[in-house]
Amino acid sequence: MYRSSRTRSQNSGKKATTLSLGTAEYPTRLNFYLDPPTGEISLEEFETWALDRLYVLSEIENAIFRNKTRKEFDLLLRKVLDKHLPMSSNMARSVKGAQVDAERCKDHYSHFILRLAFCRSEELRRRFVRLESILFRFRFMQEEARERQSFVDRLHFQWELVSEEEKKLLHDKLTNACQRNIDSDTFFKVDFIRVPDLVERRSVYISRGNAYVPFSEQVSLVVDDFEQKLLMAMEKTAKILPRLDEDDRLVPILDNLGKGFIAPEYNSQSVSKKAGEFGADDIDGLVRYFPLCAQHLHHSLRRDKHLRHFGRLQYGLFLKEMGLSMEEALIFWRKSFSNISDERFSKEYRYNVRHQYGQEGNRRDYKAFSCQQILTGPQPGPGDAHGCPYRTFSVENLTQAISSLGITPDSADGREILDAVRNRHYHIACTRVLELSHPAVGTLSETINHPNQYFNLAYATHPASNTGK
Repeated sequence: MYRSSRTRSQNSGKKATTLSLGTAEYPTRLNFYLDPPTGEISLEEFETWALDRLYVLSEIENAIFRNKTRKEFDLLLRKVLDKHLPMSSNMARSVKGAQVDAERCKDHYSHFILRLAFCRSEELRRRFVRLESILFRFRFMQEEARERQSFVDRLHFQWELVSEEEKKLLHDKLTNACQRNIDSDTFFKVDFIRVPDLVERRSVYISRGNAYVPFSEQVSLVVDDFEQKLLMAMEKTAKILPRLDEDDRLVPILDNLGKGFIAPEYNSQSVSKKAGEFGADDIDGLVRYFPLCAQHLHHSLRRDKHLRHFGRLQYGLFLKEMGLSMEEALIFWRKSFSNISDERFSKEYRYNVRHQYGQEGNRRDYKAFSCQQILTGPQPGPGDAHGCPYRTFSVENLTQAISSLGITPDSADGREILDAVRNRHYHIACTRVLELSHPAVGTLSETINHPNQYFNLAYATHPASNTGK
């Protein structure tokens, strides 16, 4: 799992990086992840699969933070899993064949990759274990009864079965705890600390430190065991991590994954405007539809008549993806830098604008930065305006910023945003600001993960957005 090797690609003469992960048999969709995989996947798969799982865990955390109902949570998670971590049942083997095992391999590998990223601090370990346990519970409850029981049988849990004699002696107490007829139920006896959710709901009878758990509540026992095993495994990995032979190319990937539960790349194909549909003179009137990061860049540019390198890069690519053509971008930046001469602008800035549009240098088509790239990229220093304001602003400055958007900081909504920031849920705070400052967007099912996604959703509420300027 932790070593890397170089192998020659069958499709080209170039060397492709592969990582030692491995093949395994997956009789069901459920997995306790007791053994790490030991085969090979590419470096690209290593990162892509990890980001897919990270997105799933991030959306689970978002749904909890936003107090989704059970029905809303289930619908959201099913949708997210179908897109990022699909897991077909055994009944689909006749149709999908090897794809069934391929899906389960991806699930297996992505779990262990994120273990490496999130075992590095107690807080990350706690969050990872909690979210993985919620994901496991959801999958366990969604699994077909026969496959679910087959999975449980293979785990050989050491649960003490309550005899019929003891059940008869405790019949009334067990009935009162379960609030239903228990005559046909089988009970297990376990330490009460292993089923805290059942104890909290008063769904089990407790005597001498033992909880009497009906078979129908088996999921609580299984999830508790999953959680305890995962926590111990994470602590063990944290101890041996410094001694692991990690490939230098993996370190930045793992570091970026471990910086927080951040949504993956935004699909730029969903951009609402085509290049040329906005002009340089339109930008000032569009700022109210910008996310806070782009608003801060724009206001800083208007105030100082200048932006430093990373600010120009972040804002320039945002405007490009929004639909500002290269010709209009050159006009916009020239007018914005009004305190310098034409000669200096041409010498120091014109090339960089053309480079962003792929017209200079290696002629690469640069994409706007996603929230992930902004949060994990170079952070602003004195005089800089780039970055994510939810991460970099002081409480006072952030309070002032959301107030300017019509959100009262002392209101329930304002406190919700500031609480999200304190908990480092920056994308949740940004999503909530969008919902409050542009009520017509409604309540979003998924969180904002790209500044242009924010703009597209906000601008769609503009009356002229569907009919032209």
